Amino acid sequence: MSSNEQAVVSLLSQLALSFDGAVLGVALAYAAVRSVLKYTSTSSALCKLRKAPSVQVSDLRSILAADASSEGSNESRPSDGKLVIVRGTVEAKSAIDGSWKSLRPNVLVSQESGDKAVVIQRTQTCIYNEWKGFFGWTSDLRTIFARSWREQESTSLRTVSFILVEAGKWPQMDFVVVNMDGSRHPLPLTTVYHQLQPVNPSPYTFLQALFGHEYPVGLLDEEKILPLGKDITAVGICSFKNGIAEIKSCKDIPYFLTEMTKDQMVVDLAFSTKVLLVSGIVLGSLSIGILGYALVRNWNRWKEWRHNRQQQRANPPAIDDSESQIVSEEDTTDVPDGQLCVICLTRRRRSAFIPCGHLVCCHICAISVEREVTPKCPVCRQEIRTSVRIYDS
Repeated sequence: MSSNEQAVVSLLSQLALSFDGAVLGVALAYAAVRSVLKYTSTSSALCKLRKAPSVQVSDLRSILAADASSEGSNESRPSDGKLVIVRGTVEAKSAIDGSWKSLRPNVLVSQESGDKAVVIQRTQTCIYNEWKGFFGWTSDLRTIFARSWREQESTSLRTVSFILVEAGKWPQMDFVVVNMDGSRHPLPLTTVYHQLQPVNPSPYTFLQALFGHEYPVGLLDEEKILPLGKDITAVGICSFKNGIAEIKSCKDIPYFLTEMTKDQMVVDLAFSTKVLLVSGIVLGSLSIGILGYALVRNWNRWKEWRHNRQQQRANPPAIDDSESQIVSEEDTTDVPDGQLCVICLTRRRRSAFIPCGHLVCCHICAISVEREVTPKCPVCRQEIRTSVRIYDS
């Protein structure tokens, strides 16, 4: 672990344990609430996924017609659709248009591999390195507050309209149009190109390294495609639009286009719900315990402080004759600046704190420090137990 990472860990640990761990308890409570909310949404998606029928493309029309008839509607009436799981093969929509355009289908061609596809995603990532240089403290600050500068990524996505057809059937009379509008679900893309190219240094790069700035060292190019003929599963709301079956993503389901089957998705979601439930219970229990400990600890400190204040008001601190004589002598005697009390700046330093051992206060100021709720040394801020009167020999 580098010195920068150690500084970050030390800062975060001090922040988390402040107020007797109350900050850590609040953070764990927030994580527990997030886990419970995520568990609720995931379990709801799991129930919907289990009830959703898994059908072939050719069975969609009968499934949707039966659902429409059960609700007393017909195909011409607009419907909200039905959640279904469809397994099919990717094909360009232009292939079933039935015109001369089908002879030259509207598809995308991979620039690197030459494969035909309906989705092409190109990603270019610039990888940066950093040397502290002669002014390395600036890079330390950026490491703590701007670690995302180490990579800069640009992504371009091209798509064409595509459909899912039933594999092995020709002519393809039954199909479902895939509507990707508004979908943010991950796509089952296949990587066809992956290359890391080094960046040649320039005089400006030398200046960047000299002053502790980040400089590019490599350029990573990636190309992923959704090829024609790939078997995928579509999970979403299916309905008829102008007599054509169309499926679009459902925001409540974490899947849209995937290579997994229904059983695999159910197993994956069931495992996620178990993990979220256990993590929510564990984090909630820890947060309750830590917050309870911090609350009791601070409550006891407040009661102790209140009791000491009441005692101090009822019985003001009295100083015996010998101490009053000492104080009077100290007040009338010239005291060098290096031996003045750091609190009152009028009397000589006479009391040493335990366990730190600092001799920085007079006897009266040391007593007032001891009676605080959390007595701490005014120099090192370490918590003290008591003070000892120091006498000159």
